[in-house]
Amino acid sequence: MARIKKGDTVIVIAGEGKGTRGTVQQVDAKAQRVVVTGVNIVKKAQRPVRAGRGQTQTGIIEFEAPIHISNVMLVDPKSNEPTRIGYEVDDKSAKRRVARKSGTLL
Repeated sequence: MARIKKGDTVIVIAGEGKGTRGTVQQVDAKAQRVVVTGVNIVKKAQRPVRAGRGQTQTGIIEFEAPIHISNVMLVDPKSNEPTRIGYEVDDKSAKRRVARKSGTLL
């Protein structure tokens, strides 16, 4: 189970984009990879394909490539700093994510 979910604000803590903040667009829990807006932008030469295949862009396109989930940390909404993620279980056995630094619910 991935602790980071789609829509979370994260900061990159390792690699080329270190220090960059962005929101998570996609999470691949099986491969342990996330796609973050504005991070790990790559260029790809896209060939035109016959009509009817659903491809809209051709030429050189730029897009965000996935990075490993261990290279990002969740940003605490209260202190605006990177934090680890913990879990709280209340009396109704509902499991909720909690920021470790401030204790706020995520």
